[in-house]
Amino acid sequence: MSEESDSLRTSPSVASLSENELPPPPEPPGYVCSLTEELVTKAREELQEKPEWRLRDVQALRDMVRKEYPNLSTSLEDAFLLRFLRARKFDYDRALQLLVNYHSCRRSWPEVFSNLKPSALKDVLSSGFLTVLPHTDPRGCHILCIRPDRWIPSNYPITENIRAIYLTLEKLIQSEETQVNGIVILADYKGVSLSKASHFGPFIAKKVIGILQDGFPIRIKAVHVVNEPRIFKGIFAIIKPFLKEKIANRFFLHGSDLNSLHTNLPRNILPKEYGGTAGELDTASWSAVLLASEDDFVKEFCQPVPTCDSILGQALLSEGLASDVQCDDSMRAVKSQLYSCY
Repeated sequence: MSEESDSLRTSPSVASLSENELPPPPEPPGYVCSLTEELVTKAREELQEKPEWRLRDVQALRDMVRKEYPNLSTSLEDAFLLRFLRARKFDYDRALQLLVNYHSCRRSWPEVFSNLKPSALKDVLSSGFLTVLPHTDPRGCHILCIRPDRWIPSNYPITENIRAIYLTLEKLIQSEETQVNGIVILADYKGVSLSKASHFGPFIAKKVIGILQDGFPIRIKAVHVVNEPRIFKGIFAIIKPFLKEKIANRFFLHGSDLNSLHTNLPRNILPKEYGGTAGELDTASWSAVLLASEDDFVKEFCQPVPTCDSILGQALLSEGLASDVQCDDSMRAVKSQLYSCY
């Protein structure tokens, strides 16, 4: 039965219920679009999103989930499903696969996704490893700034950094503006040594890139790398085999040439650390935003969930996200590249 028909139904009065029967829980509030007219037009042109068909498309995806993955523990609310439709330009089949991959990734990497909440990551957040800049780029993309030099491996494992990145992405994607515009990543590799780079091996690289490309409903519009040392050639050698061509073409290596960076990200939106005029780099504000969302993350990520079942496992393998058979050989090959670059 359609959502419109459901909304026309009247709830039975308490008096009409049997002695042991309780009234059904109230329906969640319906979707209300928060996009500006400009973004509605952009979504129509770039994502094939038609406002007049939006809820019909959401219902179609919801029906597919119920039919093909009836045991998939997922939200079916309009706003949640829209994230996946937008990320796959309203292609139902691809949006469904992305949704399944999203849950598969969460179940297959418990070191990252178990007990995932801001309060569990205070060390990472206080280190200044990552932040979101206060200003968007000219296309409206939020800028996620990552600084690996702020990470001290002896303090906590690299998976804690990945957890903090994932938390940030989850927070950003709640915004419909971000769902349409996407994000930009600014990675500052100043001071990254061989010993630190060795923590980011093929296994970790494949997992992270698999999530970003095929397991999370976000559009990465560009990755700008600055201050990369020679060792970054080895790091990129680890990453590149797992990148799709479209994403690989969105990597821009600027070195210490900030004028090159400014052709893509104007100075007025950048902190002075990157030749900008937007003041000092502030990492505390974004940490406060995440910590203020503690209850939401506890509800979403800190409840008992089943391990990756056979259906999700097959879906994961079909996308090439779970097979790590070749990682040992890749690690041996990449280590030699790292040492030669260093």
